[in-house]
Amino acid sequence: MPAIRIDDLTLGYDRHPAVHHLSGEVESGSLTAIVGPNGAGKSTLLKGIAGALSPLDGGITLARGKRLAYLPQSADLDRSFPIHVYDLVAMGLWNAAGIFGRIGFGAKGKVEQAIAAVGLTGFERRPIGTLSGGQMQRALFARLLLQDADIILLDEPFTAIDARTTADLLALVQRWHGEARTVVAVLHDIETVRRAFPQTLLLARESVAWGATDEVLTAANLLRARHMVEAFDSHAAPCERDAA
Repeated sequence: MPAIRIDDLTLGYDRHPAVHHLSGEVESGSLTAIVGPNGAGKSTLLKGIAGALSPLDGGITLARGKRLAYLPQSADLDRSFPIHVYDLVAMGLWNAAGIFGRIGFGAKGKVEQAIAAVGLTGFERRPIGTLSGGQMQRALFARLLLQDADIILLDEPFTAIDARTTADLLALVQRWHGEARTVVAVLHDIETVRRAFPQTLLLARESVAWGATDEVLTAANLLRARHMVEAFDSHAAPCERDAA
C-alpha cells in the first residue's frame, strides 16, 4: 500500500482551487520532491497532506498506522516565543510523553543526541529568537528526529540557509530515506532535486508530470508548468464539478 494516496484532490481557499484535481501515489519509503513555479500550489498540497487544510473535493489517504511529521516554511514559525533550543527539540517527544508529560532521564539523552546530530551541542539554553536561520532549521530538524515519524513532510527546508547547513540537513533527509521512511519535500533548487531526490512531482496547480526525476524535469515540462501557472486565473469561479 502506498504511504500517501491522492484521489482527484482539489484544495483551495474560499472555493477557489489552488491545487486542482490531482491524483497519484507516494510509495512507502520513497524520497519525493514537489517542484513548480511560484503560485503552483506546492505548499497548499503539503498542508492538505498534513491535515492542516481540508479538501474542497477528492481525498487524501495515509497508510494506516503511519505517524506523520510536518515542517512548515520558516516564515510560518513564530520565533518570538520565549523558549530555549532544548525545549523546542524536546517537543518532538510529545507523542510519547504527552503535552504535560515529564521527560525522564532516558528521554533527556534522546534530546541531547538529537541536538548533537544536527550540530547544535552547546546551544541547548539559547533562546530560539537569538538563532540564525540555519541554526533554527537545525533545531527543527532535531525535533523531527525525535518525532520518529514514518512520513515526513518538509516545506522549503533549505531556503535562506547557508550551504554547509543545507548539506548537513540534506544528509539527514538521506538518512531518513535509508531508514525506509517516506519523505516529501517542497523545493525550489532544481539541481538539488536532480542530485538527491529520485522521485518528483512537477506541480502547476495540477500535475504536469509525476515520476522518476530525470523523466519529470525536462525542459519541455518546466516550460509547460510555467505557462500553466501564468495562465491560471486565481479569481475564476470553482470548476463545475466542485460547484456541484
